[in-house]
Amino acid sequence: MSNQTVSPGALLAGRYRIAELLAEIDGARVWRAVDEVLSRAVVVDVLPVGDPRTNLLFDAARRAAAANDPRFLRVLDCDMHDGVTYCVREWAGGRTLERMLDSGPLTGQQAGWLAREVSEALENLHRTGYAHGAISPATVVITDAGAIKVIGVATEAALRSSGAGSPEEDVHSLGQLLYASLTGRWPGPAPAWGMQPAPVEHGRLLSPRQVRAGVPRSLDDICDRLLGDPPRHHAPPITSAAGLSAALSGVVGSSHEPPNQMDETVQVARQNGSVDDATQVVPQAPPPAIDPSPQPAYEAEQNGYQPSQAAYNPATDTRPIRRQPPPPANGNGRRRHEEPKAKGGWGGRILILLAILALLSVIAMAQFLLKGAMNNDQGGDGGTKSSAPPQTSTTPSATTGGKATIASAKDFDPDGNGNEHPDDVANTYDGKATTTWTTMSYSRANLGGEKPGVGIYYDLGSPTNVSKVQVALKGDGTSVQLMVPKNDGGAAPTATDGWKPVATQENQPEGTVTLTPSAPTETQYVLVWLTKLPKEDGGKYRGTISEVTIQK
Repeated sequence: MSNQTVSPGALLAGRYRIAELLAEIDGARVWRAVDEVLSRAVVVDVLPVGDPRTNLLFDAARRAAAANDPRFLRVLDCDMHDGVTYCVREWAGGRTLERMLDSGPLTGQQAGWLAREVSEALENLHRTGYAHGAISPATVVITDAGAIKVIGVATEAALRSSGAGSPEEDVHSLGQLLYASLTGRWPGPAPAWGMQPAPVEHGRLLSPRQVRAGVPRSLDDICDRLLGDPPRHHAPPITSAAGLSAALSGVVGSSHEPPNQMDETVQVARQNGSVDDATQVVPQAPPPAIDPSPQPAYEAEQNGYQPSQAAYNPATDTRPIRRQPPPPANGNGRRRHEEPKAKGGWGGRILILLAILALLSVIAMAQFLLKGAMNNDQGGDGGTKSSAPPQTSTTPSATTGGKATIASAKDFDPDGNGNEHPDDVANTYDGKATTTWTTMSYSRANLGGEKPGVGIYYDLGSPTNVSKVQVALKGDGTSVQLMVPKNDGGAAPTATDGWKPVATQENQPEGTVTLTPSAPTETQYVLVWLTKLPKEDGGKYRGTISEVTIQK
């Protein structure tokens, strides 16, 4: 058997049924296949007879076997059959980071979380003394469930004959990946991975915040410590995956759950059709050519690969678009038919109306009889009837009660780096208990002793009477203060000493805490200030607010 005879439908080594060509790398071919023994989809790298990379691939497969982090796709088999060298790896249904960045950069929370997941996986690999060797937007996959998978540990570098790489090179490559995720531009001298090169000024790469507005300052600093030569402001460079994991955990936390903003991205991936079931091996006819322009021989798609130009003409590029959520399934993967809405007849509506009118009549008659009885009692005691008109109840004025409207809000961290997850601030007044804002993670409950507190201030648009503020907290042991500006200057204070506390609640359990000012308070700005944070499962401390309601 030769590399040329391995084709769709062929059975390799009596076990792996070849399904489709994913890529061709310098004569090596990458196939999607089915392990017929275990009935699961796999990826098979195939080298032709006598290929000089044979020993490199075997050595890479052995090194990859030492990568036991679940975020790495495992090497399942590596052997020779009829002179052909093959390496079998896990398959993951999802979309590569390269494809996701086709529709634009990620949010700060998304980019930081993704980079932290990859850095933690690399940290575990580097402890074994090995490196990945080919970290790129094409080797990072976001699965349909929102998890991160890294493909091609050692084997990708072997196929490209680029050497085994080093931990330091892995970390630098991850810095490039984080930069690209934040800006949608590639931090290199030439276009790469479908992105244009990032701008350079005076021979120095512009920082992410200089390229794209809204990039969190903390992530901007981490990028500079990864790629800056040297980093700005005499900051120490980050050269290890462990150091990068710690820095990113301080910004995005240590949770392995994907950020809320990933939900729509994952939904788009499902709608655009991720290939995650290869149990039916039916070779498909190549699609018609629609673009006469030459295509690169290696483009990332599922698991980092796309059918090579030699095997298939390019199909229409499906880019992510915003879509309405699909109708719920009936349990068999099919959509339910629209259920007709129940329509009430006019007779039923008339009966309900008559019942309401009858009830109102009874209530009015009871009030009349009660008032007459009270008047009779007064007359029997010899008293005189008051000439004053009867008192009637009134609805409270809208200016003296009700929920205040929040015009805007901003994270407040004047004694730290000035940045506490600004992208998530709006989650605290969107009316949804499932969306949250979190602080950065700290080593101790008192914010690591680094600062007196962090929080969010809310702009009510104009001076407003504030009777109380309700804050929904996550985790037990949060201490929170309600603060207002000391001086009515028309703008929110930028320093901690510009605010004064008007209510305090210490060591609160998870749930909604009510902060009531000790005296009537009229203010345009309200600061919810966290001074003590609850402990997370990972041993770190982080505060979480799901909803804030301000009452007039």
